[in-house]
Amino acid sequence: MSPQPTGISDTAQDVEFSERLIAPDGTRVNNPTLDSLVADVDAAQLRALHRDMMILRRIDSEGVALQRQGQLGLWAPCQGQEAAQIGTARALDPVDFVFPSYRETGVIYARGAEPGDFVRVWRGEEGAAFDPLQMRVAPLQIIIGAQTLHAVGYAMGIKHEGAPEVAVTYFGDGATSQGDVNEAMVFAASYQAPVVFVCQNNHWAISEPVAVQAQHPIAGRAPGFGIPSMRVDGNDVLACLAAMRWALAHARTGKGPAFIEAVTYRMGPHTTSDDPTRYRDPAELDAWRTRDPIARLEAHLRAIGEIDDEQVAASHADADRMAREMRAACLGMVTREPLAVFDGVYAEPHCGLDRQREEYASYIASFEEA
Repeated sequence: MSPQPTGISDTAQDVEFSERLIAPDGTRVNNPTLDSLVADVDAAQLRALHRDMMILRRIDSEGVALQRQGQLGLWAPCQGQEAAQIGTARALDPVDFVFPSYRETGVIYARGAEPGDFVRVWRGEEGAAFDPLQMRVAPLQIIIGAQTLHAVGYAMGIKHEGAPEVAVTYFGDGATSQGDVNEAMVFAASYQAPVVFVCQNNHWAISEPVAVQAQHPIAGRAPGFGIPSMRVDGNDVLACLAAMRWALAHARTGKGPAFIEAVTYRMGPHTTSDDPTRYRDPAELDAWRTRDPIARLEAHLRAIGEIDDEQVAASHADADRMAREMRAACLGMVTREPLAVFDGVYAEPHCGLDRQREEYASYIASFEEA
């Protein structure tokens, strides 16, 4: 399950060396490694995946618009990465626990996020956008790679308790250069923790191309830690679903951790504070547009006669409805009183916290006096 490419592209990450089920033109590709993992997926399920990706792209564009209009402090776009997120997230069991980075909008959507959950943190209203226990998703993590350690620690607890769940952590190609990710893999392999590592290789760590930090496919690193890996076409939602099913089955049956590298592309900026035109060749962006994950699945469904204009229009309507609800939730949020930041920090009263609350209250009052 750890395919070794026979060659490296100019970017050191040529997607052609990845496992695939649907080609960019929509053609279904036979794949002995993945076919059996998705043998049960019918046309209705494929249409549902297509709808999911359409809604996710609309959520993402609305997040960018809200930030540009001053309603959000920041937004981390995921355009182009819809298949990697929806495909892997839809393979999860309800009991599994996810440890995301800050770009996994599609993952929290698939786990049942409400419209306001997509914007609450980016608007600065709360430290966590949703109830982690209810959604089985840890709060979005800004510190690069830190969530991988959290996931492994949680997975070690799963193993200790003999629970049926799996911990899953998402991170980007840039995070693989962080010590946290490598330390997490050491612990996961040493303790055979039931955790799945999902690296969304979107080719850019802010302005740093992946070829600078990875001279060989990132999936090739995991076997060095004793972790089986699979490199998959991250713009092929069906292949991503299959890869995640393989990884989850491996971890859930007591075989230890598994690693997926989903080779995809970040079509937009790193965040809304970034200008990718300063470091990215427009020709590269144009090349990746031909591999668009939504257009690819739609082309496949049309080729087999399982989707029409009316069904696509209905998905567009659903996506627009979600965007409207998201915007309404954002604009309707009421900012808490400043001292509320101390609420819920500790379960029991804490004298140190009381002192900090008093000092902060005095600081706020000083502005009123002035």
